[in-house]
Amino acid sequence: MMILGIVAVCVVLALLAFLLPRLSHHPQRGTQRSLGAGARAGGKAPGFLGRVFSKPFRSSSKAVGRSGSAGRRARGRMPF
Repeated sequence: MMILGIVAVCVVLALLAFLLPRLSHHPQRGTQRSLGAGARAGGKAPGFLGRVFSKPFRSSSKAVGRSGSAGRRARGRMPF
């Protein structure tokens, strides 16, 4: 279920970045901030479990960043 949520957020963010590139930075930062909080909370578990619990949040944050930048990059390549 969480995977579908992250995919939906990435798609919406990419569309927002394509249509309104300047206004997409704030939602992207907010999403990455909340995922970063989850990664920090998961990282407080001891040893190996800390890495295991924080990894989904770290990779999701990377995906959100990549989808936003990809939308803005695609908009920049358009001829209009």
